[in-house]
Amino acid sequence: MALSEPGPAERIRQPERAGLPRPSYVRAVTPEPSRTYRTLRAIVRGILRLFFRDIAVEGREHVPAEGGGLLVAWHPNGIIDPGLMLAAFPREVVFGARDGLLRWPLIGWMMRKLGTVPIYRAQDHAGDDAAARREANARSLDALAGAVAGGSFAALFPEGHSHDEPRVMGVRSGAARLYLRAEALGAEAPAILPVGLHYDAKSVFRSDVLVVFHPPLDLPPGADVETINTEIEAALVHAVHATEDWDLHHTMQQASALVRAEAESREGTRDAAHSLRERRADFEQMWRGYHARLATHPEEIGALRREVSAYRRALALLGLTDRDLDAPPERTARQLAAAAVQGTLTYVLLRPLFLFGLLVNAPPYWALKPIARHLARDEKDAATIKLLGGLVLFPLAWVAAAALAVVGLAPLREIAPWVPDAPLAIGLGAFGLSVAGAVLALLSSELAVATGRAVRARWVRWRRPAIVRDLLARRSALHDRLVALADGLDEAEPVAVGR
Repeated sequence: MALSEPGPAERIRQPERAGLPRPSYVRAVTPEPSRTYRTLRAIVRGILRLFFRDIAVEGREHVPAEGGGLLVAWHPNGIIDPGLMLAAFPREVVFGARDGLLRWPLIGWMMRKLGTVPIYRAQDHAGDDAAARREANARSLDALAGAVAGGSFAALFPEGHSHDEPRVMGVRSGAARLYLRAEALGAEAPAILPVGLHYDAKSVFRSDVLVVFHPPLDLPPGADVETINTEIEAALVHAVHATEDWDLHHTMQQASALVRAEAESREGTRDAAHSLRERRADFEQMWRGYHARLATHPEEIGALRREVSAYRRALALLGLTDRDLDAPPERTARQLAAAAVQGTLTYVLLRPLFLFGLLVNAPPYWALKPIARHLARDEKDAATIKLLGGLVLFPLAWVAAAALAVVGLAPLREIAPWVPDAPLAIGLGAFGLSVAGAVLALLSSELAVATGRAVRARWVRWRRPAIVRDLLARRSALHDRLVALADGLDEAEPVAVGR
């Protein structure tokens, strides 16, 4: 009698079936994502697009079309990190996550449906039997290894916990052991893809994020756990452009921004606001240059770091960016007409809908900030709390608006008998207007913030011309010194970074 061969998802849901000998059914055949997986991935994508203004993805060409592998990433933003990897990865991916997450309401249910494998951390089970915990982790490792050997991808965060540091916080051996176990089970070695997660402002609503899939690691033959660990950590350090502290990180950001702004000013080519993708590329160049020259030009690097930091503080006191120092190019007649139409629609014709949306959606929006401050132990938890809280509070506000509209229908008809006696239609209409008003209020607030920044920049340039001229001169001098220091660097040459 022929036995049916279980797929990767079935083996994950039943980790106790993954034994040590290589099963005959484990072959690197890429599985098709199930309907449940595709549906949940679409839901996660939609939720993330509500929180982030732009989600950019690079490096999909590095993802193998066939065979299994591992995704390894640093972990700076709680449950948002795996959500982004799930949304951006073009193939099916199975996660290993601490077991406590699988017991969360709704999120835990989704994770279980996605086939997430529980990882039992020592710090979460301090009072439990250590031998039983290790045995459970061995079964989880076998389940993930079986999925990888069967053609799926598994995603792990080798640091073992989320954090708020700008550097990789040490890599544990789980990913390396999973690789070796999957290699023993499968017909060929799995790929290991480092993933860079780059946040513009990770806890801020409507900020930007960039997900970068890097080329697979080229591991030496016969690599052991220690060697694989070293390679993974080095790859993650380069993938995220790790820095020793946030002051150095922000100084590098400022240096890369001033170089681009000064170059555009000299060339007379001021483009639209730079995307996170462009800023990440600029930062990478600055990061590589810093580490390449630190050993040979330590005094000059130190002086530049101090002067760029002082320049950054001066800009911050004025509330300006590098680009604000330069007067913007004159707008064309078409651009002025488009701005006039946008302003008329937003602030005049659609003002009633905007005010209604503000009335309904402002309370949950402002409530999320103190809730996140109270519940978040660190910044890494703030985005998760805001996202999950928003999924509850905003729909509740829309339902409340619909209920109030229905309750107020009777007294309204006493004043205006011409109003139709259709409570269901009135309730649905109020709900729809609440959602539409939320979108309009969001777009209006983003337009208002951009307008306010432009007005402030013009005001400072008009009222403080001497300070602006001084900052422009400092920017020009810093640009020349940074460019001269980078002259002769080979962008393809590997950079050695101390960890």
